Amino acid sequence: MTEHLFELFEHTDTTIFYGINNANIQLLKTLHPNLRLMARGHVVKISGSEEEANRLIGNLRKIEQYCLDNNSLSEENIIELVKGNVPTEIKFEHLILHGVNGKSIMARTANQQKLVKDFDTNDLLFAIGPAGSGKTYTAIALAVRSLKNREIKKIILSRPAVEAGEKLGFLPGDMKEKIDPYLQPLYDALSDMITPLKLKEYLENGTIQIAPLAFMRGRTLNEAVIILDEAQNSTTSQIKMFLTRMGISAKMIVTGDITQIDLPLSQKSGLIDALEVLKNVKGIARVDFDVKDIVRHKLVQRIVEAYEKRSKEPPTPKGEKDSDNQDVLILKK
Repeated sequence: MTEHLFELFEHTDTTIFYGINNANIQLLKTLHPNLRLMARGHVVKISGSEEEANRLIGNLRKIEQYCLDNNSLSEENIIELVKGNVPTEIKFEHLILHGVNGKSIMARTANQQKLVKDFDTNDLLFAIGPAGSGKTYTAIALAVRSLKNREIKKIILSRPAVEAGEKLGFLPGDMKEKIDPYLQPLYDALSDMITPLKLKEYLENGTIQIAPLAFMRGRTLNEAVIILDEAQNSTTSQIKMFLTRMGISAKMIVTGDITQIDLPLSQKSGLIDALEVLKNVKGIARVDFDVKDIVRHKLVQRIVEAYEKRSKEPPTPKGEKDSDNQDVLILKK
């Protein structure tokens, strides 16, 4: 009797691979009755004959790769893989990755697909467009895919901590509790793509880091995908500081909506400035999203279109009646 240790890849989600209450391991024990299996952490200990143990190790690697590719694993999948068959899968042309419970996360619009394509050939991308167009969600999906494919070692997600018109005052709690409300949209996207236990592990060991933009100063970020979200609320000096954090084997995606700037009127958006300064620099791609890319509730697209229409209309002269409400008189000050 020999003993073998099968080590799972670092990014394999053991919750999915082992199954609820180790159901998948129990199934493998049933399929290999002459072997003893014990799973702990990222290691499966196999005891038994050399020939049968090696056969199981080959099957485990196939099962693990299926788990990584699809972010799900059923007993039927395991049985098919052990038999040497390839489980039937639905192929999607613009699939980025499989999220929690095997959810298909795809580039659904032409500009989302362009962002995916440009990510492969550029190290710095600007994704500009309205709320709900999927620019941040697609960017995070690309980062998670790179992590799962072992192309990078970490994901860095950042946002400027700028209030959207509200005065929040002194928030209670420690530093993390103070800044988390600003970063919640990033957590929401990640929770669609990574199971809760694995996401917690990544956050605790630093594989995924979420921090305000100010916390990026002084760092050099190697072997990472770094995303700056809501970049329209960064200052010129902040975005320059961020862009110069790029290290070896790193990619950056900067997202923002230049129609929703929450900086003081006297301050120029760093995103607008960066787009002007870097427009002719090689290795940088820009994708402009529009209302056609909005994939939220159908009303969101109509709301954005209505605001865009009004922004193009000339202002109502002071002292004249508002055309939308003849009972309201706009008085001169």
